[in-house]
Amino acid sequence: MNIRAVILAGGEGTRLGVLTAKRTKPAVPFAGKYRIIDFPLSNCVNSRIFDIMIVAQYRPHSLIDHIGAGGPWDLNRDFTGGVRILTPYRARGSSWFIGTADAVQQNFTFIKHGNPDAILMLSGDHIYSMNYEPLIRYHQERQADVTVGVINVPYEDASRFGIVGVDENNIVTSFVEKPAIPPSTLANMGIYIFNMDILNLFLWEDHLNQESAHDFGKNILPTLVERGKKVVAYPYDGYWMDVGTSLSYWQAHMDLLCAPPAFNLYNPKWVIHTRTEERPPARIHKGAMVEDSLICDGCTIEPGARVIRSVLSPGVTIRSGTVIEESIILTYTTVSNDSTVIRSVLDKRGLVGEGVKIGGILADEIKISMVGRNSEIPAGTVVHPGGTVGWDVISSDYTSFEIHDGEFVQPRRLPFEI
Repeated sequence: MNIRAVILAGGEGTRLGVLTAKRTKPAVPFAGKYRIIDFPLSNCVNSRIFDIMIVAQYRPHSLIDHIGAGGPWDLNRDFTGGVRILTPYRARGSSWFIGTADAVQQNFTFIKHGNPDAILMLSGDHIYSMNYEPLIRYHQERQADVTVGVINVPYEDASRFGIVGVDENNIVTSFVEKPAIPPSTLANMGIYIFNMDILNLFLWEDHLNQESAHDFGKNILPTLVERGKKVVAYPYDGYWMDVGTSLSYWQAHMDLLCAPPAFNLYNPKWVIHTRTEERPPARIHKGAMVEDSLICDGCTIEPGARVIRSVLSPGVTIRSGTVIEESIILTYTTVSNDSTVIRSVLDKRGLVGEGVKIGGILADEIKISMVGRNSEIPAGTVVHPGGTVGWDVISSDYTSFEIHDGEFVQPRRLPFEI
């Protein structure tokens, strides 16, 4: 069966706050050295799928830089397969993508080129390891028009997903997108296999429907079920996380640090490929303490510093006397002496001054403190759990050096001054 993978990577990811202020969600760093897009991409090549198209829209620059010609994934191929990134373009009757189905429809000339038998449609913003070969065999054996990957999620999270109803043979009988009161906990994973003729027909019908939101979950899949097409559910029982919120992003990192980890990055038979830069080894000084953490190349942890259940991306520096606990610190950030960072996410190239306190542990709930890229935290500042510092913030932007839950510090300069 001739399969082409299409990865939908245009998400704005507003619920990730400062992490997606100037980058698309699939380009957000994850687990120290990776980007979120690395996981579906690696799943494809590990499943021997080398014909991949990535549909991008929102701030795609860092995504394009990261993927390049596809070399780290063995996708730098000129004639057969390879990876191509499709972005919106100006043409007669075209516009920005309105929904996931519209994104595919506007690029369908490219997607159907070469007449693949079926399209493996994937979301570019989920963390999981999955061999797609059994899924493809299942689709063929069931002679399905469409196969949908499904997984059981906690009931309290079910309203974030498309909820699928199935009969005793895993035939999909209903599909409700993000219901306020979920009828079940069987969630759509954003993994579909469409036979090409079905995808072609229903995309075109949806394109002509001016009342449609042009979305696979809201429109295409419910219509397929209503029209009696054979939509089959493929149950998955491995690890899968939609890192669409700051809390789920933080939780997915904590899942890497369990014993044993809920999600294992260390399977030599299923390597997660990525683009990396050459850096020196991490240096942990005498008197420093590191416990249950992931420490990337180029990091420095000075004497008296403590890093507990945290993830440090390449080039992070933790000065003496500082405590990092249950936090994610991204590339080239420096945390100065005698500071405390707990249950927080700090984006790239930040500078945390001396004696700063960011985040904390609350008795009744988890609230994540966030610091944006290229931002300064002046000495002595307190950022309470749930407080946020935006991108490109400098000391003069602060009106108070105590940021409470729900407060957001952002630059007060004009855009051309940043």
